[in-house]
Amino acid sequence: MSKPVYILGTGLSHDGAACILKDGQLVVAIEKERLTRRKHDGGNDSAAVQYCLDAAGIGISDLSLVVQCANFEKDEIRKSQYAGKRLFAEDTAIPFITLSHHLAHAWSAVGNCPFAAANVLVLDGCGSFSYQCDDLAGLTLPPHVHQGPDLYGEKDSFYHFDGRQLQPLYKDFSPIALYSNTYPVKLPTSRHSIGGFYAMASEYCFGDLSDAGKLMGLAPYGRPGVYTIPVFNCRDGHVFVNETVLHQFTQPADPLTRPLKAHFQYYADIARWVQDELERAVLYLVKARQTLHPHPNLCYAGGLALNAVANKRILLECGIKQLYIPPPAGDNGLATGCAYYGWMVALQQPKPARQPTVFLGSDYGDAAIEAAFAAVKDHHPIQMQGCTEADMLRATAAYLANGKVIGWYQGGAELGPRALGHRSILADPRLPGIRDRINAAVKFREDFRPFAPAILAEDSGLYFVHAPESPYMLLVDDIRPEWRDSLQGIVHVDGSSRLQTVTADWNPRFRQLLAAWKQAGNCGVLINTSLNRKGMPIVETPAEALQLFTETAIDVLVLNQFIFTKNNNA
Repeated sequence: MSKPVYILGTGLSHDGAACILKDGQLVVAIEKERLTRRKHDGGNDSAAVQYCLDAAGIGISDLSLVVQCANFEKDEIRKSQYAGKRLFAEDTAIPFITLSHHLAHAWSAVGNCPFAAANVLVLDGCGSFSYQCDDLAGLTLPPHVHQGPDLYGEKDSFYHFDGRQLQPLYKDFSPIALYSNTYPVKLPTSRHSIGGFYAMASEYCFGDLSDAGKLMGLAPYGRPGVYTIPVFNCRDGHVFVNETVLHQFTQPADPLTRPLKAHFQYYADIARWVQDELERAVLYLVKARQTLHPHPNLCYAGGLALNAVANKRILLECGIKQLYIPPPAGDNGLATGCAYYGWMVALQQPKPARQPTVFLGSDYGDAAIEAAFAAVKDHHPIQMQGCTEADMLRATAAYLANGKVIGWYQGGAELGPRALGHRSILADPRLPGIRDRINAAVKFREDFRPFAPAILAEDSGLYFVHAPESPYMLLVDDIRPEWRDSLQGIVHVDGSSRLQTVTADWNPRFRQLLAAWKQAGNCGVLINTSLNRKGMPIVETPAEALQLFTETAIDVLVLNQFIFTKNNNA
């Protein structure tokens, strides 16, 4: 029997992650933040790499290849040192490959896509510098990209994938800008980046560059037409930031001197303006790139691919018949892109059979659950009950029908920023005030934040207008008018939701719960939000889940087939 081929993929940017392919199939993947408990953590990959090696039951010497990717760094990345000492020795015999940023994103999109062939678009804040790119062969750089000492960063990249090879068709770059005091705000890296501008607006409204998801949620509260100056100039197949609009951003939110809540409408109007302009620019780019090489299938990756509102419009308005976005679409997907590149390009292997599952974290098992309970039971009034799977599903559905908020923890964690049914908080969306209750007493976050619905895939058309396939919560759809009043817990202010459609092939136990809930509660929809609170990464271990349970107003916690209740919720 031949020895298995193990490829380690590792992302060294923010939102760091690592994964292992065994003979072309992902066997484990983890985001660094889940281990260090620091949101968007990146840089040194030792914790994530060790986790993956342990989960795969191998050592470093068993690896056939390591493929890595960072941002703004490439050939200077050393095997043994990166933001601290790594697990690899400088003289290790394992081959190392370092990819440029957008190329890793592109392979993350096609490595597990459902298509035999597709176009591929990468859009993010900023990728590698132009001189670091591995995918410029045969391309002519746009005329605004000067061949000189100035630094230019990747802005968008367009490829065609024929099932084996990824052919670059077009790349655009932006000069890197270190602004002086000309403007009251500055973009984080690139002068003409859609994602960079959106991150700047996020920091302006919330004080954090990484709160782009909040901006998308705030935008529907804004009034159209309050700001009419174009944020982006779209011309000749390129998008440029209209830098004069930076003068408009003179009143950044501050928790002490200018809190968001006290000036809510102002910041909502800003968010609406920026979101509308992002959608206009993204649609322009998709259409422009598609004219270069028309194809009905599109794979899409990079941080902007997490904007579910824009994604809906891409699918409806750009002549795309099928859109695939990998669950870790941002920099947390660089690791899988690296691994697939290693398998298909470096080792010249065929595209592996598609894996529908995204639940690639470690399954801690019953012993870890029982140990976590033993550590807290003397300090907190909680009870544990072991069940068969059938009894657990019936009991959970009954608790939901009785208005309880459920913490739902099953097997290994999902890869990506969305809770997809293994690390979730669940509730009946028909309960009056349920959104405010979970935001205030469980998530401890802003009251305008919406919640996503999880539904059986076959029921999607019953509740939603366009009913797209949306297993990874990366598409928004409009809720049918007849359900808007009764499902207030998942209806955003504009009548939309970022939905999750659930099937048995990739999430069987969650589907069984939804079916049991539909029978018990006469409703096919559940609120599904991530098992964490504001500022906290999604829980990874049973101990972290139990800690969150004791610290918040979650009523019932289901850890695999164990049910935990509090004294007042038994």
